[in-house]
Amino acid sequence: MGPGRREVVHSTWLEAVVKACGCREEPLSGQLLRDSAEGHQQGSAPPESPFPYHIPLDPEGALELSWNVSYVQKAIHFQLLVHGLKAGVLFGMSDRGELENADLVVLWTNGDSAYFADAWSDQKGQLHLDAQQDYQLLRAQGTSDGLSLLFKRPFATCDPQDYLIEDGTVHLVYGILKEPFRSLEAINTSGLQTGLQRVQLLKPEVPTPAMPADTRTMEIRSPDVLIPGQETTYWCYITELPQGFSRHHIVMYEAIVTEGNEALVHHMEVFQCAAEFESFPHFSGPCDSKMKPERLNYCRHVLAAWALGAKAFYYPEEAGLPFGGPGSSRYLRLEVHYHNPLKIQGRRDSSGIRLYYTSTLRQFDAGIMELGLVYTPVMAIPPQETAFILTGYCTDKCTQLALPPSGIHIFASQLHTHLTGRKVVTVLARDGQEKAIVNRDNHYSPHFQEIRMLKKIVSVYPGDVLITSCTYNTEDRKLATVGGFGILEEMCVNYVHYYPQTQLELCKSAVDAGFLQKYFHLVNRFNSEDVCTCPQASIPQQFASVPWNSFNRDVLKALYDFAPISMHCNKSSAVRFQGEWDLQPLPEIISMLEEPTPQCPNNQARSPGVPTVVSIGRGRG
Repeated sequence: MGPGRREVVHSTWLEAVVKACGCREEPLSGQLLRDSAEGHQQGSAPPESPFPYHIPLDPEGALELSWNVSYVQKAIHFQLLVHGLKAGVLFGMSDRGELENADLVVLWTNGDSAYFADAWSDQKGQLHLDAQQDYQLLRAQGTSDGLSLLFKRPFATCDPQDYLIEDGTVHLVYGILKEPFRSLEAINTSGLQTGLQRVQLLKPEVPTPAMPADTRTMEIRSPDVLIPGQETTYWCYITELPQGFSRHHIVMYEAIVTEGNEALVHHMEVFQCAAEFESFPHFSGPCDSKMKPERLNYCRHVLAAWALGAKAFYYPEEAGLPFGGPGSSRYLRLEVHYHNPLKIQGRRDSSGIRLYYTSTLRQFDAGIMELGLVYTPVMAIPPQETAFILTGYCTDKCTQLALPPSGIHIFASQLHTHLTGRKVVTVLARDGQEKAIVNRDNHYSPHFQEIRMLKKIVSVYPGDVLITSCTYNTEDRKLATVGGFGILEEMCVNYVHYYPQTQLELCKSAVDAGFLQKYFHLVNRFNSEDVCTCPQASIPQQFASVPWNSFNRDVLKALYDFAPISMHCNKSSAVRFQGEWDLQPLPEIISMLEEPTPQCPNNQARSPGVPTVVSIGRGRG
């Protein structure tokens, strides 16, 4: 087939799809809007649009995805806009954004007919028709430059080839078909233009609180940055509040993205610098630049965090995040993550975050508390691990001492690890029994971090325990990965947003250092290679010399599961509450929460394992 013939086939197919979609119309009614807003314990309000959530899928903007969540139907309605449609498109989800072992929906043509089907890819990227068709095509409609597809998919299908849509990060994948294929099985993802985009699909729909009459705005924006022509850039910019800026409450914030850069600006955060320094040097440049002043590492208190697909973040009506005034630094750091896989040159950017704040202070100050592991090398992950778990504790002893009798109320959470983090979960336990999941992300990515509203506020009382576990993959590492601040070191943190604010800023743990030394001595007794246990050897050096056989791996896991811990029950990063915090026993958990069982749709509602045919013959003039 020559180039001219192929071009004719493409336009003929597009015309036929637009005129003669062999699919069932399902108008987006007010009922769908009501369904999508029901069932949210933090409150609900119908979204302002049938598709309130929107992201560009690819860096060129050829594919735009919008969606709506119905918690009543337990389904998502997707609208996919395809600009400059060629011969088809595939879209779907996978564990980490791979095109292999992916759950897909495909629109394609063989040159004569067009088809829409639920499919899956095997470990070689080969496509197969799914015996259970769980993506339902509702409408295909022509646009001025392409096609709009409307389809729906249940959260859970109980099909072994399908992805389970959960709270937390979802890795979306896409592919553009540039020529016809004789069959679905003839398509292999390795030959397509493909990519991935991370997003939280299951958004909680919380009420929009009324804004105070005296609300003002402040924009923290990058200063006309020339985006580097490389795939990943973290840009840091230091700015400052006006002299004499008094105490205010932040009540909302939203992203400002420079027009045309929607596909390049991946996520942004605003940090407040530490109050103990009178001033901070001004800086605008890559965060990993050797020119970046060392003092900027003390700008770590999160004020706002946005990631692709996130809408405006509102504080509960009764609380606001304090900033400004005595004891608060005037200096702020904006960090922007640019994702530029096409290495586009010459693009300038002034994206940032708009803060909405009031001088009429609300009833409660909101606070941010760090849960998880202390930044210390005593917590380490051996190399070549696929799913190694480390756990940090906020113990009953600390909450008993530091929380008010009426408790605190967690309404949002930001999970954080470095590059090897794969899953993060924080669980609330009371009287030895797990009671609630505070936040869980089974497909966590360190490249996609945002402050997420919780569907249900979690109340924590004196004597409760908060347990944060992180799962790591170090298959590509040759040495142990130790805890610490460096990007090649690891963290396990949940920044929980709560009210009313208490003095407790940090509630974290690490294994007792003396017990870790006993581990190194034991390794020496059972292995011919020596691990230096002399005082001058650092812990990273000791871990680097461990021969990582199965015995040493298993004993380290066992150590972390039973050894006493050192608790950091801190008022600030260096000041602990009074008490004995070393050699503390691990909290005893006698009853764990059961894993939720996916609720699957009725078998009778599923389509048989055949593609939806889009007839080419009908609708021609």
